[in-house]
Amino acid sequence: MSMLPLDKDDGGARFPGFSSLAQSGHWDQATAGVVLGRIALPADIRFFTPTEEATARALLDQLLDQHGEPRVPVVNMVDARLADNQTDGWRYDDLPEDGEAWRKTLSALDHAAEEQFFQPFADCPEHQQAVVLQAVQDLGDQPWQGMRASRVWGLWTRYACTAFYSHPWAWDEIGFAGPAYPRGYKNLGLNRREPFEVADAIPQEDPVKADRPAQDQDRP
Repeated sequence: MSMLPLDKDDGGARFPGFSSLAQSGHWDQATAGVVLGRIALPADIRFFTPTEEATARALLDQLLDQHGEPRVPVVNMVDARLADNQTDGWRYDDLPEDGEAWRKTLSALDHAAEEQFFQPFADCPEHQQAVVLQAVQDLGDQPWQGMRASRVWGLWTRYACTAFYSHPWAWDEIGFAGPAYPRGYKNLGLNRREPFEVADAIPQEDPVKADRPAQDQDRP
């Protein structure tokens, strides 16, 4: 893997100017090596076939709302895990091992798109892809393409989120400064920031409180 970094400006809409990589000098050598390796040029695809890769890219872009460059190279990260059989050490009992499950569910996704829109998933416009995926999510524990829909959804989102939120660009978007070892944190407590942290430029209402009935919002 080349160590030339991918090109991306620091920060984002919510934490402008913030860069988790700016803290890399405070990490130990082993940690810095692992994290900096994640911004290298993506590894070559080794597990997915070209057809599977196209479907997986479209799927992961939809799940993570990545519709333009630069992207976190999630499909390459998922592919590397599957090629090296780096699973979570468990699987759903009604799905095969993760590698086979990915092949089976990607094929099923193409089949579902062809049934509804007469072309493979990757060839569908983004709004049609969203329709196909929403149907999977809405089915819950009901069958989808011969599999329990919630199991398929869980497989996809587990790998997608694990890859995406291991990348420094995702950390920048949520204001996370990266590993605390060995420096640690000194300003512990709600709404207490370290000197290197940045305030949220778009403060949001507490989503948990917002979803509760008005009469319950003052309860702990």
